[in-house]
Amino acid sequence: MEYPTNIVNFDPGKKDMKMATFLFDEIIFGPVKSRRLGVSLGINLLPTKKKICNFNCIYCECGWTRDIEKAVSQLPRREEVYKALELKLLYLNKKSLTPEVITFAGNGEPTLHPEFPGIIDDSIALRNKYLPQARISVLSNATTISDPLVKAALLKIDMNILKLDSAFDSTIKIHNQPRVNINVEELINNLIGFNGRVIIQTLFLRGIHNGKVIDNTTPVEIKEWLKAIERIKPSEVMIYTISRDTPEGARLNKVPLIELRRIAALVESIGIRTQVSG
Repeated sequence: MEYPTNIVNFDPGKKDMKMATFLFDEIIFGPVKSRRLGVSLGINLLPTKKKICNFNCIYCECGWTRDIEKAVSQLPRREEVYKALELKLLYLNKKSLTPEVITFAGNGEPTLHPEFPGIIDDSIALRNKYLPQARISVLSNATTISDPLVKAALLKIDMNILKLDSAFDSTIKIHNQPRVNINVEELINNLIGFNGRVIIQTLFLRGIHNGKVIDNTTPVEIKEWLKAIERIKPSEVMIYTISRDTPEGARLNKVPLIELRRIAALVESIGIRTQVSG
Protein backbone atom coordinates (compact mmCIF):
# COMPACT_ATOMS: atom_id res chain seq x y z
CA MET A 1 0.00 0.00 0.00
CA GLU A 2 1.24 3.48 -0.88
CA TYR A 3 1.55 6.22 1.70
CA PRO A 4 2.11 9.96 1.27
CA THR A 5 5.62 11.28 1.56
CA ASN A 6 6.23 13.11 4.83
CA ILE A 7 7.56 16.66 4.59
CA VAL A 8 8.60 18.16 7.89
CA ASN A 9 6.88 21.47 8.66
CA PHE A 10 8.34 23.69 11.35
CA ASP A 11 6.67 26.83 12.61
CA PRO A 12 9.42 29.41 13.21
CA GLY A 13 7.33 31.21 15.78
CA LYS A 14 6.98 28.11 17.94
CA LYS A 15 10.55 26.83 18.23
CA ASP A 16 9.85 24.92 21.43
CA MET A 17 7.27 22.63 19.85
CA LYS A 18 8.81 21.41 16.60
CA MET A 19 6.85 18.31 15.73
CA ALA A 20 6.91 16.44 12.45
CA THR A 21 3.77 16.99 10.40
CA PHE A 22 3.22 16.05 6.79
CA LEU A 23 1.97 17.39 3.49
CA PHE A 24 0.65 15.30 0.62
CA ASP A 25 3.12 15.62 -2.25
CA GLU A 26 0.82 14.66 -5.15
CA ILE A 27 -2.57 15.63 -6.55
CA ILE A 28 -3.69 12.00 -6.28
CA PHE A 29 -2.30 9.96 -3.40
CA GLY A 30 -2.76 6.44 -2.13
CA PRO A 31 -4.75 4.32 -1.81
CA VAL A 32 -4.20 4.65 1.94
CA LYS A 33 -5.91 3.09 4.91
CA SER A 34 -8.20 5.64 6.54
CA ARG A 35 -9.35 5.28 10.14
CA ARG A 36 -12.85 6.37 9.21
CA LEU A 37 -13.30 5.53 5.53
CA GLY A 38 -11.44 2.29 4.87
CA VAL A 39 -9.20 2.02 1.79
CA SER A 40 -9.24 5.50 0.33
CA LEU A 41 -7.83 7.10 -2.82
CA GLY A 42 -7.04 10.71 -1.96
CA ILE A 43 -7.39 13.88 -4.00
CA ASN A 44 -5.41 16.96 -2.95
CA LEU A 45 -6.72 20.18 -4.52
CA LEU A 46 -4.16 22.29 -2.69
CA PRO A 47 -0.46 22.87 -3.44
CA THR A 48 1.81 19.86 -2.94
CA LYS A 49 4.27 21.79 -0.78
CA LYS A 50 1.99 24.24 0.97
CA LYS A 51 -1.07 24.14 3.19
CA ILE A 52 -4.03 26.35 2.26
CA CYS A 53 -6.83 26.56 4.81
CA ASN A 54 -9.07 29.15 6.39
CA PHE A 55 -8.66 27.30 9.69
CA ASN A 56 -5.44 27.01 11.67
CA CYS A 57 -6.39 24.04 13.85
CA ILE A 58 -4.02 23.40 16.73
CA TYR A 59 -4.22 19.67 16.02
CA CYS A 60 -3.77 19.71 12.23
CA GLU A 61 -1.41 17.01 10.97
CA CYS A 62 -0.44 19.28 8.05
CA GLY A 63 1.05 21.89 10.39
CA TRP A 64 0.31 25.57 10.83
CA THR A 65 -1.52 27.67 8.24
CA ARG A 66 0.41 30.70 7.01
CA ASP A 67 0.85 32.87 3.91
CA ILE A 68 -2.04 31.24 2.05
CA GLU A 69 -2.39 34.19 -0.32
CA LYS A 70 1.06 33.48 -1.76
CA ALA A 71 0.16 29.84 -2.42
CA VAL A 72 -3.09 30.34 -4.35
CA SER A 73 -1.22 30.46 -7.67
CA GLN A 74 0.10 26.95 -6.93
CA LEU A 75 -3.34 25.30 -6.98
CA PRO A 76 -3.66 22.49 -9.54
CA ARG A 77 -5.91 23.36 -12.47
CA ARG A 78 -9.14 21.47 -13.07
CA GLU A 79 -7.62 19.85 -16.16
CA GLU A 80 -4.61 18.65 -14.16
CA VAL A 81 -6.83 17.04 -11.54
CA TYR A 82 -8.91 15.33 -14.24
CA LYS A 83 -5.85 13.88 -15.99
CA ALA A 84 -4.18 12.78 -12.76
CA LEU A 85 -7.33 11.06 -11.49
CA GLU A 86 -8.01 9.32 -14.79
CA LEU A 87 -4.44 7.99 -14.98
CA LYS A 88 -4.65 6.72 -11.41
CA LEU A 89 -8.00 5.01 -11.97
CA LEU A 90 -6.68 3.35 -15.13
CA TYR A 91 -3.68 2.10 -13.17
CA LEU A 92 -5.85 0.76 -10.36
CA ASN A 93 -8.07 -1.04 -12.85
CA LYS A 94 -5.03 -2.60 -14.49
CA LYS A 95 -3.76 -3.82 -11.10
CA SER A 96 -7.26 -4.95 -10.02
CA LEU A 97 -7.10 -2.62 -7.01
CA THR A 98 -10.43 -1.32 -5.77
CA PRO A 99 -10.41 1.42 -3.13
CA GLU A 100 -13.66 1.82 -1.24
CA VAL A 101 -13.68 5.60 -1.34
CA ILE A 102 -12.32 8.50 -3.39
CA THR A 103 -11.68 11.23 -0.83
CA PHE A 104 -11.07 14.95 -1.27
CA ALA A 105 -8.72 15.83 1.59
CA GLY A 106 -5.09 16.88 1.24
CA ASN A 107 -3.21 19.96 2.39
CA GLY A 108 -6.00 22.11 3.76
CA GLU A 109 -9.59 22.93 2.87
CA PRO A 110 -10.58 21.42 -0.53
CA THR A 111 -13.67 23.57 -1.07
CA LEU A 112 -11.48 26.70 -1.27
CA HIS A 113 -10.41 25.65 -4.77
CA PRO A 114 -12.22 28.04 -7.16
CA GLU A 115 -13.05 25.15 -9.52
CA PHE A 116 -14.28 22.81 -6.79
CA PRO A 117 -17.84 22.33 -8.19
CA GLY A 118 -16.53 21.46 -11.65
CA ILE A 119 -13.88 19.12 -10.25
CA ILE A 120 -16.61 17.30 -8.31
CA ASP A 121 -18.56 16.84 -11.56
CA ASP A 122 -15.44 15.50 -13.31
CA SER A 123 -14.69 13.13 -10.46
CA ILE A 124 -18.22 11.72 -10.43
CA ALA A 125 -17.98 11.08 -14.18
CA LEU A 126 -14.59 9.38 -13.86
CA ARG A 127 -15.74 7.33 -10.89
CA ASN A 128 -18.81 6.15 -12.81
CA LYS A 129 -16.62 5.16 -15.75
CA TYR A 130 -13.73 3.42 -14.00
CA LEU A 131 -14.68 2.62 -10.41
CA PRO A 132 -18.49 2.62 -10.11
CA GLN A 133 -18.51 0.77 -6.79
CA ALA A 134 -16.49 3.47 -5.01
CA ARG A 135 -18.06 6.25 -2.98
CA ILE A 136 -16.89 9.85 -3.22
CA SER A 137 -16.29 11.78 -0.02
CA VAL A 138 -15.15 15.28 0.91
CA LEU A 139 -13.54 16.19 4.23
CA SER A 140 -14.36 19.85 4.86
CA ASN A 141 -14.36 22.31 7.74
CA ALA A 142 -17.83 23.49 6.62
CA THR A 143 -16.85 27.17 6.38
CA THR A 144 -17.87 27.48 2.72
CA ILE A 145 -21.24 25.73 2.77
CA SER A 146 -23.09 29.05 2.64
CA ASP A 147 -21.90 29.24 -0.99
CA PRO A 148 -24.74 27.72 -3.07
CA LEU A 149 -22.32 26.23 -5.62
CA VAL A 150 -20.25 24.51 -2.96
CA LYS A 151 -23.36 23.20 -1.21
CA ALA A 152 -24.79 21.90 -4.49
CA ALA A 153 -21.52 20.11 -5.26
CA LEU A 154 -21.43 18.50 -1.81
CA LEU A 155 -25.00 17.28 -2.22
CA LYS A 156 -23.97 15.41 -5.39
CA ILE A 157 -21.49 13.13 -3.65
CA ASP A 158 -21.95 10.11 -1.43
CA MET A 159 -20.36 11.42 1.77
CA ASN A 160 -19.96 15.09 2.58
CA ILE A 161 -18.14 15.00 5.92
CA LEU A 162 -18.28 18.38 7.64
CA LYS A 163 -16.54 19.53 10.81
CA LEU A 164 -18.18 20.71 14.02
CA ASP A 165 -15.72 20.52 16.94
CA SER A 166 -17.87 22.47 19.39
CA ALA A 167 -21.12 24.36 19.80
CA PHE A 168 -19.31 27.29 21.43
CA ASP A 169 -17.72 30.15 19.50
CA SER A 170 -15.03 30.47 22.16
CA THR A 171 -13.96 26.83 21.75
CA ILE A 172 -13.93 27.04 17.96
CA LYS A 173 -11.66 30.07 18.21
CA ILE A 174 -9.15 28.09 20.26
CA HIS A 175 -9.32 24.64 18.64
CA ASN A 176 -9.76 25.72 15.01
CA GLN A 177 -8.36 29.28 15.05
CA PRO A 178 -10.44 30.37 12.04
CA ARG A 179 -8.95 32.91 9.68
CA VAL A 180 -12.49 33.93 8.70
CA ASN A 181 -15.43 35.07 10.81
CA ILE A 182 -17.23 32.03 12.19
CA ASN A 183 -20.50 32.14 14.10
CA VAL A 184 -21.40 28.70 15.39
CA GLU A 185 -25.15 29.33 15.37
CA GLU A 186 -24.97 30.37 11.72
CA LEU A 187 -22.81 27.34 10.95
CA ILE A 188 -25.30 25.00 12.63
CA ASN A 189 -28.17 26.53 10.66
CA ASN A 190 -26.23 26.00 7.42
CA LEU A 191 -25.67 22.36 8.39
CA ILE A 192 -29.39 21.97 9.14
CA GLY A 193 -29.93 23.12 5.54
CA PHE A 194 -28.50 19.82 4.26
CA ASN A 195 -31.68 18.09 5.50
CA GLY A 196 -29.78 15.16 6.93
CA ARG A 197 -27.57 14.57 3.88
CA VAL A 198 -24.42 15.32 5.83
CA ILE A 199 -21.96 13.51 8.09
CA ILE A 200 -20.65 15.48 11.07
CA GLN A 201 -17.04 14.92 12.12
CA THR A 202 -15.80 16.04 15.53
CA LEU A 203 -12.30 15.78 16.95
CA PHE A 204 -12.10 15.60 20.73
CA LEU A 205 -8.93 16.51 22.60
CA ARG A 206 -7.50 17.90 25.80
CA GLY A 207 -4.34 19.83 26.52
CA ILE A 208 -2.71 23.20 26.86
CA HIS A 209 -2.75 26.02 24.33
CA ASN A 210 -1.18 29.41 25.02
CA GLY A 211 -0.94 28.48 28.67
CA LYS A 212 -4.66 27.67 29.00
CA VAL A 213 -6.29 24.30 29.62
CA ILE A 214 -8.49 23.22 26.69
CA ASP A 215 -11.00 20.38 26.65
CA ASN A 216 -14.05 19.92 24.39
CA THR A 217 -15.20 16.83 26.31
CA THR A 218 -16.46 18.58 29.46
CA PRO A 219 -20.12 18.00 30.43
CA VAL A 220 -21.04 21.52 29.31
CA GLU A 221 -19.30 21.08 25.94
CA ILE A 222 -20.90 17.68 25.29
CA LYS A 223 -24.36 18.87 26.32
CA GLU A 224 -24.38 21.77 23.85
CA TRP A 225 -22.69 19.75 21.10
CA LEU A 226 -25.38 17.05 21.43
CA LYS A 227 -28.08 19.71 21.14
CA ALA A 228 -26.46 20.89 17.90
CA ILE A 229 -26.24 17.32 16.56
CA GLU A 230 -29.91 16.75 17.37
CA ARG A 231 -30.84 19.92 15.48
CA ILE A 232 -28.70 19.08 12.44
CA LYS A 233 -29.95 15.47 12.26
CA PRO A 234 -26.97 14.19 10.21
CA SER A 235 -27.01 10.76 8.61
CA GLU A 236 -23.98 9.87 10.72
CA VAL A 237 -21.52 11.30 13.22
CA MET A 238 -17.80 10.50 13.17
CA ILE A 239 -15.95 11.16 16.39
CA TYR A 240 -12.23 10.77 16.75
CA THR A 241 -9.14 12.10 18.48
CA ILE A 242 -5.59 13.01 17.51
CA SER A 243 -3.51 10.15 16.12
CA ARG A 244 -0.42 11.84 14.64
CA ASP A 245 1.96 14.63 15.55
CA THR A 246 0.38 18.07 15.82
CA PRO A 247 1.76 21.63 15.67
CA GLU A 248 1.25 21.88 19.43
CA GLY A 249 3.23 18.70 20.03
CA ALA A 250 3.06 17.09 23.46
CA ARG A 251 0.80 19.85 24.77
CA LEU A 252 -2.22 18.09 23.23
CA ASN A 253 -3.56 14.77 24.48
CA LYS A 254 -5.70 12.05 22.97
CA VAL A 255 -9.07 11.30 24.50
CA PRO A 256 -9.20 7.62 25.55
CA LEU A 257 -11.25 5.34 23.34
CA ILE A 258 -13.54 4.37 26.22
CA GLU A 259 -14.56 8.02 26.61
CA LEU A 260 -15.14 8.45 22.89
CA ARG A 261 -17.43 5.43 23.02
CA ARG A 262 -19.40 7.00 25.88
CA ILE A 263 -19.90 10.11 23.76
CA ALA A 264 -20.93 7.94 20.82
CA ALA A 265 -23.51 6.18 22.98
CA LEU A 266 -25.08 9.55 23.77
CA VAL A 267 -25.37 10.33 20.06
CA GLU A 268 -26.82 6.91 19.29
CA SER A 269 -29.37 7.40 22.06
CA ILE A 270 -30.94 10.16 19.95
CA GLY A 271 -31.10 7.82 16.96
CA ILE A 272 -28.02 8.84 14.97
CA ARG A 273 -25.46 6.31 13.78
CA THR A 274 -22.00 7.03 15.17
CA GLN A 275 -18.51 5.89 14.20
CA VAL A 276 -15.63 6.04 16.66
CA SER A 277 -11.92 6.22 15.80
CA GLY A 278 -9.46 6.17 18.68
